[in-house]
Amino acid sequence: MPRPTRVVLMLMAAVLMAVPGHAQKTASPQLAALAGLKTTAEATDFKSTSTYDDVVKFMKTVAAASPIVFYTTYGKTYEGRDMPLAVVGTGLKDASPASVKATGKLRVHIQANIHAGEVEGKEAAQILLREFALGKHDDWLRNMVLLITPIFNADGNEKFALNNRGRQNGPINGEGTRQNAQGININRDFTKLETPEGQAFVKLWNDYDPYVGFDLHTSDGSTHGYYLTYSPPLNPDTSPTIMRIMKDEWFPFVTKTIKDQHGWDTFYYGNVGAGGGGRRGGGAPGGGAAGGGGRGAAGGGGATGAGGAAGAAQNAGGRSGAPTPEVVGAQPQAGTMRAWATFEHVPRFHNNYVGLRNRFALLSEAYAYATFEDRIKATNYFLDAALTWASQNAKRLEGAVAAADKEDIIGKQEATRAQMARGGTVQILMGEVENETNPVNGAVMNRRKDVVHPEQMIDMMWFEPSKTEDVPHDYYVPASATKAVELLQRHGIQMRKLMVPVLGVETFTITSNTQRPAGNSMDFGTHGLRSLDGTWAADPAAAVPAGDWDVPMNQPLARLAFYMIAPTSDDGLTNWNYFDDVLSVAGVKIYPVLRKK
Repeated sequence: MPRPTRVVLMLMAAVLMAVPGHAQKTASPQLAALAGLKTTAEATDFKSTSTYDDVVKFMKTVAAASPIVFYTTYGKTYEGRDMPLAVVGTGLKDASPASVKATGKLRVHIQANIHAGEVEGKEAAQILLREFALGKHDDWLRNMVLLITPIFNADGNEKFALNNRGRQNGPINGEGTRQNAQGININRDFTKLETPEGQAFVKLWNDYDPYVGFDLHTSDGSTHGYYLTYSPPLNPDTSPTIMRIMKDEWFPFVTKTIKDQHGWDTFYYGNVGAGGGGRRGGGAPGGGAAGGGGRGAAGGGGATGAGGAAGAAQNAGGRSGAPTPEVVGAQPQAGTMRAWATFEHVPRFHNNYVGLRNRFALLSEAYAYATFEDRIKATNYFLDAALTWASQNAKRLEGAVAAADKEDIIGKQEATRAQMARGGTVQILMGEVENETNPVNGAVMNRRKDVVHPEQMIDMMWFEPSKTEDVPHDYYVPASATKAVELLQRHGIQMRKLMVPVLGVETFTITSNTQRPAGNSMDFGTHGLRSLDGTWAADPAAAVPAGDWDVPMNQPLARLAFYMIAPTSDDGLTNWNYFDDVLSVAGVKIYPVLRKK
């Protein structure tokens, strides 16, 4: 074709594209529909949050319109609802784990709404899905595949009420509950797995094996000046490689990026408490609850702001000197230094559990006293900055995970209990709130004021071991402990049944065996948490019979297996009564699990 003709045709094409309406006619009808697709929050001017049906409809609409978004489900809730999952990536054949793994890309799981009154993550995750379908983050998809579960606690989400979140600033038409339909806080269930939602989560992680896990929350604790706070894994047994990258590089990038791009401050999660008392421990029977009141308030357990002080005292066993969340708007006493204290280290929490699986965990807490719209924005800003860094460092993250999986911890001293470490000082931006009336029911809400007050506080954001055991080469779990065996297998921990007896093992002699009174709470259920102390020693008379289960500690999930099986663990099989048929017998002296060094 002669050159002038090509030029003419190109000019004609440009003219046609400039004609109003031409681009819309040639564009995909599905993509055109996406351009006008709104979340329930957006469509109601942020007065309402999405129902379960709203979320599923939104996800299916996006998946139908985009060749890179696949809709599927990965389990059922306690009340029988399908748990929706969107798989986002290029080069995928379908949403299956095999297809996702075949891409060879960094696998990232984004989870929201585990506490169904904390709805910002649910809305932000839907907005992110729409952005993917519209091609906004194509650069991320060159080296990442995302698994997005916007509504984890679907049953709790449907139990809308106007008073589920205390003084949180909207949505004014109500939100769901902290617990699931069983009355259980799923974010205290990641070790014992008594909820179908928790079981579905672990199956998803065993099947897809993400490298990174996000857990999106909302904090209604202390009146700080941050739009969002965050946390990595907090258990001191977490791989040092994982922690170095998160603390030295990833979170600093997120903080700087959000500040540079949006002018909003973010920082590590915390609540304000009295600075005296030295340590705040998690070593009480059943694991104590270091930070229990603070994270309880942050999660919306019915205690706003200072849910405070009473909640922390109850969960921490009334230990004096323990930092507690402040009363909303309270000011420091002259001449005293307060502390900025985080929440518990135990793996019953998502971020700590993911860390003990040798994976990167990022917990976010939008600020409950900012407006509902701003909380969604803050969560999206956090996701955008964190995923940008992940995309830029995908191979490094994969390499760090591979190294952590191969790390040999046999013979090392690892924590079985931990306490908050009293560090140096850190500057915290405190804020102020003012009262606002919910026009729907006349209740008082708090609203963030655009002021900050820098304050030097004691750094109590990290944990140190308060009890340790050395990691053996193998643990041997009796075949009779069927529920314990089933739980370990559900977590994906490698086990094998012994074909012949094993000699030359050690036994744990119990010197202290205590149990908390059983109650009925969303965090502990009806469990009377048990705690053991004692010593391991060689026992020439002991033998492991054929048919028992060998749990080797040279496996990728060795850290998790150790924390589940070690007798002095504050969040393992002993703690959650899996061996109570033996340990509740008066005068029992020997722990039912044996080990070999």
